[in-house]
This record gives sequence, structure tokens and C-alpha cells, in this order.
Amino acid sequence: MSQKGSNSPPPDSAALEAPRTIAFVGLMGAGKSCIGRRLAAALELPFVDADKEIEAAAGCSIEDIFAEHGEAAFRAGERRVIARLLDQPTMVLATGGGAFMDTETRALLRDRAISVWLRADVELLLRRTSRRDHRPLLKRGDPRQILSDLIDKRYPVYAEADVVVDSVDGPPEVTLARVTESLQRYLDGTEPEAPGQAEAPAKGRSAAE
Repeated sequence: MSQKGSNSPPPDSAALEAPRTIAFVGLMGAGKSCIGRRLAAALELPFVDADKEIEAAAGCSIEDIFAEHGEAAFRAGERRVIARLLDQPTMVLATGGGAFMDTETRALLRDRAISVWLRADVELLLRRTSRRDHRPLLKRGDPRQILSDLIDKRYPVYAEADVVVDSVDGPPEVTLARVTESLQRYLDGTEPEAPGQAEAPAKGRSAAE
């Protein structure tokens, strides 16, 4: 279900007007929900977490969907849910880490939304994902290796997003300001072309370096 963000908007967000849904993409722990809620509050738009919508539609947790039906079934349901959400009025949408990897879902987001990749290095992702134990993919082995493999596989595809912003290990307002500025440049036509030009940060270094 959608919700209005409760955080105070940064002073430079008021002028930003979203012509269509803003969809955050990226790996687990990048800050999609955290920054998405704050951006929604700033823009006075609904915030929707696609994973929560999938769980509501399925009547069970994502972990249970993976365990009982497998990843292919989950991705099919995810595709249907995101398509439905993109038919609704403008919102800020946080998608799951694998959503943008699906060819059909990526095409939907390209046609109907402004996609924002929150890019983060493996150290930051490890710190954030270690705080909660609900990531099915990270229960299959060593989390560092799994995240490193996901970075190698997914970052070249995430780079096709309309806007690329580095998620930093600090106050979320810092990343929010970067997102707002990059979105404004994108809408003004002054943001550098994203596809193929964004290089993943070194696995052991901060994305802010």
C-alpha cells in the first residue's frame, strides 16, 4: 500500500516536479526504500515498496515465495505487480534488487517511469544488509561473495537507468540531495547520459570516493 513520507523535505526539492513515476533500482541495502520515502515526502507523492505489494498480492513473504515456488515464479509475480503500479498515478516506487534485471520489467520502467539507480559498494551493502535477516539471496552462502557476484552481474544492467546516484554511508539527506539534483538535471536535459557510462565503484572502496 502507498504511504506519504513523513520526513521533512530538503529545501531544494520544492521546485522538482515529477512528470511520471520515479522508480528506484539497485541492490539490496542501497537505500531505495529509505531514500524513496524521503523523496516522496519532498515531492508530496505516494511512496510504494514493490516488494510489500508483491507480498500483499501473494499473501505471504518474499522469502516464502522463493522457498515454495522458486525465483522464476517470484519474478513473474513481480513483473505483474510493477506493471499494475506503473498504470497508477505518479508515485515514488522502490523496486526489488532483481526487478531491473528482468527484460520485460526493465522495458516497462523505461517506458513509464524515470529510473534511478542507487549505486553502492560492497562494504556499504554488507553493513546495511547485516542489520536484518530477511534477504533470501544472502542465505545461500557467504554474503560478501554473493553481493560481489551480484555487483559483477547486475551493475552493467543497472547502468541503463535514466539517473545514476552514489549512495553514501552518512545521513540519508546527503544521498537525497544528490538524487534531487540529478533528477532536476535529467528533467532539464543537462544530466550526462547514463546508459553504459556509469562504472561500478571498486568493491572495497566507498562509492563517494
